[in-house]
Amino acid sequence: MPRNHFSPALFRFLRDLKANNERDWFQDNKDRYLADVRDPALSFVVDFGAHLARISPHFLADPRPSGGSLFRIYRDIRFSKDKSPYKTAIGLHFRHELGKSAHTPGFYLHLEPRNCFVGVGIWRPDTPTLEKLRRAVADDPAGWRKMTEARKFAQSFTISGEKLKRPPRGYPADHHLVEVLRLKDFTALAPLAQGQVTGPGFLEYFAELCREGMALNRFICRALSLPA
Repeated sequence: MPRNHFSPALFRFLRDLKANNERDWFQDNKDRYLADVRDPALSFVVDFGAHLARISPHFLADPRPSGGSLFRIYRDIRFSKDKSPYKTAIGLHFRHELGKSAHTPGFYLHLEPRNCFVGVGIWRPDTPTLEKLRRAVADDPAGWRKMTEARKFAQSFTISGEKLKRPPRGYPADHHLVEVLRLKDFTALAPLAQGQVTGPGFLEYFAELCREGMALNRFICRALSLPA
């Protein structure tokens, strides 16, 4: 029988945390966080590793509690007006082996009450990386369209990301893929129902979505001369 990694208790904790986002409350409820959120997430990372190895050996499922695939629950509030100390969503990032941060090609799972999704691609790449991606699209528009319009990919994923207000410098405003060239994130998202996340077979469903989304990561890796 497929194993359930996540339970409704995870979303109950996140809702409660949003309503009580302060250190004293979190310390009083840390056992809930460990039992209902962190430990199931780390178990999911371990079990997804075998699936990920079959999708590509160049992406990592790292189950370390700190510095691995599970993003920290603690917010960086140093430069933020919002001083809430904790994130109210859980993020898992399975990044490329040569990447050093979240700004690298990978697979992403976002768990938040009423807002769950799978992401693939690269979020907020630096300027030289972004230029390589734009150049890859401009040089191979047919390859980009074939990838994004493939039936399985298009049924599950939508290309998503913030965009420049105008075409980037060096690209014509009437380019037939100008909307792609304006992207600041080369990502695609597939929405999830909360019941899917807590239901049986979610690990296998997530793995299948990652297989379908690998097409975008493969395009990005070619543009950046990374193994895929």
